[in-house]
Amino acid sequence: MARDRSPIVKQSRREGYALHPKAHKIMARKSGIPGQHAHGRQGKPSLYLTQLREKQKVRRTYGLLEKQFARLMKEADRASAHGVLPGELLLQLLERRLDNAVYRAGFATSRRAARQLVGHGHFMLNGRRVDIPSIRLKAGDVIEVRPKSAKSVYFAQIKDVIANSTQVPVSWMKADEKKITITVTGNPKREEAEVDINEQLIVEYYSR
Repeated sequence: MARDRSPIVKQSRREGYALHPKAHKIMARKSGIPGQHAHGRQGKPSLYLTQLREKQKVRRTYGLLEKQFARLMKEADRASAHGVLPGELLLQLLERRLDNAVYRAGFATSRRAARQLVGHGHFMLNGRRVDIPSIRLKAGDVIEVRPKSAKSVYFAQIKDVIANSTQVPVSWMKADEKKITITVTGNPKREEAEVDINEQLIVEYYSR
């Protein structure tokens, strides 16, 4: 399945949730799903539609393809036999992605921007250059900017990016703004994932 490259604001309006920081202001002015006759189609959604929209909202928030997201859900469901709720584990797996960590640290203005930075090979993981945004982090991992990339225009202005970031420190990693490094110290907590997510609806969607 191809990645959805439609405008992020349009996606946000479709899900009724700001999928990107810049979507907040626009959504405050425009309500409802996009489309000329969108308002006429709205009504009380079915349980299935509610579950679908929650799944789409979270998938698009973290920038995954459908197959990627379904695969993570299967993994989380299998691991639930060890006493971890599948929905909470799903969010933990999403939070532990490399691109999400770069975003959480304030080194990118959005997850899309973080995914692009990682994809272009600007970061190293434990001393090795990486370009796969979906790499799963674990305690002890260290992410840092490549020396060559540190001289680029973007990272020369990283202080402004960090200053304008809306992210708050999380317990599972430590970000060094001066050295532009991230050290993973543990696992994400449920309350540190995105707000307004009902992960149980996603579990129910895939259990149908």
